[in-house]
Parts: sequence; structure tokens; C-alpha cells
Amino acid sequence: MDTSSLQAFVTVAETSSFSRAAEQMFLTQSAISKRISILEQQLDSRLFDRIGRSTNLTEAGQDLLPRARRILMELTDARRSLNNLSGEIGGTLSIAASHHISLHRLPPILRQFASECPQVTLDLRFDESEIAYDNVLKGNLEIALITLSPHPDARILPQTIWQDRLRYVVAPDHPLAQLKTVSLEQLTGYPAILPGSTTFTRQIAEHQFSELGLSPDIAMSTNYLDTIRMMVEIGLGWSLLPETMTKNGLTVLKADTPPVIRELGYIVHRERTLSNAARHFIDLLQRASQQ
Repeated sequence: MDTSSLQAFVTVAETSSFSRAAEQMFLTQSAISKRISILEQQLDSRLFDRIGRSTNLTEAGQDLLPRARRILMELTDARRSLNNLSGEIGGTLSIAASHHISLHRLPPILRQFASECPQVTLDLRFDESEIAYDNVLKGNLEIALITLSPHPDARILPQTIWQDRLRYVVAPDHPLAQLKTVSLEQLTGYPAILPGSTTFTRQIAEHQFSELGLSPDIAMSTNYLDTIRMMVEIGLGWSLLPETMTKNGLTVLKADTPPVIRELGYIVHRERTLSNAARHFIDLLQRASQQ
């Protein structure tokens, strides 16, 4: 059993497609098929069911997938540990950052890292927090800069770097803008615009309501906070946005509730050996948290 076959298997499993796996691995589809065929022969088990255009894991494939990911991660960790012994900072650093952090928090840190570590190639992705979180869990990323999950997996090591105070906001001509204070019950009487139901930010936003047995009236959802801000500004509903995004064009409501705080920071996999580049990047993040 060789690592190239295992990597092909994991990539096909994650993309549910031989052709997409071939594109990601810069191979031909026949080369991917050959690697899977060799692996199936070695294990004496069929790993995928291919029905029409659908590619699904068999029971044997489902059992192999987490083991294959672990084997590949441990081999990568072994190489990384040996490279770390030199003390040099180089190679490729795979990072993902949420759109909000990328726009409002990351630029000065990236600038400093690029200046201090010119030998490092950055594999930087801009993903939703939940996608980046999942990719760290699968071992596809070293670091993710995200809205931290309220209930992280035991395999995830989270570290808060910034705290976002969230504020209830409306357009200046919204009926709620005329009130001195606003209760959560009053908010439920008007349409809300919040991130999607699977996002960490939405979970944080809904927590206060659920504690009182209330549920906001979600009129629209999008995971882009800048888009939400625009829709609130033109009067389509209220929202809960970071304080840094509430200036100019919005009215901040004085809610009769404790402040809502969103933890922003980085996550790594507890079982992954970090490269020297990742350690240096984390050091820069820690310094940013102290400023």
C-alpha cells in the first residue's frame, strides 16, 4: 500500500468524483482510477460504488477513510518534524481565513509574516469559518483563522485572538430606531437578516433568544457580513453585526440584554505537528492579541 494510492482514495472520497480528484492532483482520470484499482486489489475490497455519474463510498470505503487520513497526516507530520530540526522557516504554509477576518484583521499580520519569512510559500484560502474548521479537522490545513465554534471538537485546539462585540442594528428610518431601549421580544416582531443557520455566528446570535424561549423572524440569510450590512442599511430588516461595522448609515439599538461577544482566533489540530512557519505565524497572532 503506497501513499499515492491513499491520497487518491481520500481525494476521490472528498470530491465524490474521479474527474475532480484528477484535477486537484494534476493527474489524468485514468491515473486516478488505476491507483484506486491497485488499492482495492491490495485490500481485496471495493471502495467506491459508481452508479451513473454518482461516486459513493462503500461500507469498506467509509471504514478506510478516517484511517487513510490519519496515515497521511502522520507521514506528513514525520516529514515536518524532521524538517523542523533544521530551525529554518521555509516550505509551504497552508492557511484559511474567514472573509471577515481577511478584510478586517489579517492584512497587517500577513504583511509582517511575508517580510520576516520570505522563504515561505503561502497557500492562503478564503473560506467560511465552518469550511475552514472542517479542513483543519481533516488535516488539509495547518491553521484556520475563524469565528471560533461555541462547541469545538475535542481534536481542535482553539485560541482566541480578538473579541468582536456584536450590536443590534437597523436603518435610521426603521421603527425600532425610534425606541430608547429594545427588548429581544420586540426584535422578534420584525424581520431579521442573519448568517446561515449552520454558521457559528448564527449560533452565537440565536443563543440569547433561545435562553428566553424566543426565536427571531429570519427573513433572509447570507454568510457575508458586508452584504448583511447593506441589506440592513436599505431597510430590509435588523441584524447583529460586529461593532466595527456599525458606523455610518446604521442605527445601533440599545438592547436590554448583556453584550453579545464573538470570539475570533485560530484553530489547529491537536494531533498535528506544526511547521516552523506555522509556529512563527502563530507567534505573530499572539503578539497581535496583546496589542
